[in-house]
This record gives sequence, structure tokens and C-alpha cells, in this order.
Amino acid sequence: MPTITPSFTSVYGPVRSWRWGQSLGIDPIGPLSTCSFNCVYCQLGEIEHQSDHRQLFIPTCKIQQDLQDLLAGQIDADQIDTVTLSGSGEPTLAQNLGEILALAKQLLHRPVGVLTNGSLLHNPTVCAELALADWVAVKLDAVSADGLRRVNRPVASCSLPQLWEGLQQFRQRYSGHLAIQTMLLSDWSASDQAEYSQQMQVLRPDEIQLNTPTRPCPLVHQLEARGNHLPDPAYPTRRLKPIQPELLQNWANQLERQLGIPVRYPLLNPTTQPNYST
Repeated sequence: MPTITPSFTSVYGPVRSWRWGQSLGIDPIGPLSTCSFNCVYCQLGEIEHQSDHRQLFIPTCKIQQDLQDLLAGQIDADQIDTVTLSGSGEPTLAQNLGEILALAKQLLHRPVGVLTNGSLLHNPTVCAELALADWVAVKLDAVSADGLRRVNRPVASCSLPQLWEGLQQFRQRYSGHLAIQTMLLSDWSASDQAEYSQQMQVLRPDEIQLNTPTRPCPLVHQLEARGNHLPDPAYPTRRLKPIQPELLQNWANQLERQLGIPVRYPLLNPTTQPNYST
């Protein structure tokens, strides 16, 4: 288990989210960012440790104490719309994922969800633990192996067919609210859009969330980037160019017409660069 310093807290926020409202974050991974992906747009910066092996990062008792401390003096539960497991990497890598979900629901009495890249959905144990979540949002940023490699930069053992198979299996078992999150770094080709639409027709998620990068990306890992976007961060960053708002809107409208599935997207204002955390 990684060393946890006394100053580290596994709970952060609430984070203002265009998808989830006021979202209290729970980080089951810890100060060393660990993920099976190393996405080019990651708001945490470069992932420090890439892995697809589950382990115990933060004891459940530590998360329980952090939640109790927060509720005792820093925040009122009424200020929270939802609770999100995310933070410093891929939350399904945490072996105590199920315990954390159960604890959060018990203490906070709010909808509890998980942001995941889907790389472990082929694992029946992971799927069983995720079944405790009220909602699960799964990242799907590519419909080709080349797109997955360029945008998400996964560990070598992760492939697009494996991701898609795991996602389909999870959809068949999961009775909660399933969202598919897709980050658009450029306008997709007509053939890629058609492939994506066909996949969503098969999967039938409860909603689709289209996004484009608006937050600056730290050049190296920054733990504080878990929370709300700082307009002028003290650390070096780079910006990715978001796609035009009308392209985002047009594709969202097209998908809704084709699929009959709700499609959400941020109302981008390029002059103000709003905060679209999580």
C-alpha cells in the first residue's frame, strides 16, 4: 500500500460540475496518480504510475475519517448534490471500491457515482462492486485503435475490443444510471461518427455526455487539480484547443435524433472560459 502523508485528504470539493451539480469528490487512489490511461487532456497532468493491477491505495477507515471530519465542521451535506469517486486516477483500481461506495451512501445519503475509463469492466469483481453505484460514467473517446492510442494512451494490455466487450457486459448487468462520456479534441470524420452512433445504438446508455477540453493541463502531476479549476494556477500548464461550440451542438443534436438518447454538452462561452470541472 502506498504511503499516505498526514496532510493528504481523500475527500475534496465540492466541485462545480456541468454534469453533476455540486459534486463532493472521493479519491480512492491517493497522492501518487495511478491510472491505466494517460490521457492527453488529463486535468491532473502526466500520470505518474500507469497500471491496470488492482491494489489497496487508501484504507477505507482513512476515507471514513476524512468524510466524518469534513461533515463535522467544513461542509453541510445539504450543499452536496452528488458524490463522485474519481480523483488521482482510475478508481476501479482500488480493491476497496465496493466498501467506499457503501460507506459514502451510508454517511452522506446522496447519489454516489464513479467516473471510470472502463478498462477493468471485463473484471466480474469490478462490475459487482460498481453495481453499488447510483450512476456510472464511462469514458469512450475513440472508435479506432489509433484514436485510443493517441488520445488515451492506455497500458499495453488494454485494447479497444476488450474495452468494448467489457462495457457491453457491464451494461447488461448494471441497473443504475449509465452515462458515456466522450471528449472531443477535434471534429470527427463522418465514418467515425457513424461508428460511434452504431455503438451507442447497441449499448443504449441512459445518456451521452459530449465534452471538449476547457481546463489547462498541468505539465506534471498536480494533486490540487482534482478540484475546481483555478483561473491562474501557480504551476505550468498547456492548453488544448477546444472544438467549436457549434460542432459540439450539431453532433449532440444529430445523435439525439438518431438514437432517442439524451445527449448533454457544456454551453461553451469562449470569451469567459467557464469552469467545467468533472
